Amino acid sequence: MKHYLLFLDFSDSYEARRPEFRTEHLEKAWAAVERGELILAGALTDPLDTGVILFKGESAAVVEKFVKDDPYVNNGLVRSWRIREWATVVGNDASAILRP
Repeated sequence: MKHYLLFLDFSDSYEARRPEFRTEHLEKAWAAVERGELILAGALTDPLDTGVILFKGESAAVVEKFVKDDPYVNNGLVRSWRIREWATVVGNDASAILRP
């Protein structure tokens, strides 16, 4: 399994509009956790301008499906997003463990 990071760049109205869509967003995220796809998620703060979500899967398709159906993205709370494969090598859950 590979790891992928989803970066969500928040719009200027994100903080004010978040409560309207938060329950739906969290329900979607927790469903992805239950399927074993989403590992960790949250926002970078000070400033509150970016969300980061860690996924695992065989390909980035699981991340693309999540983001394309996300209420924050579809309602303009996110101005842009990008997916990056993360080559994890240290830690028990790393995708390609390397030891000295």
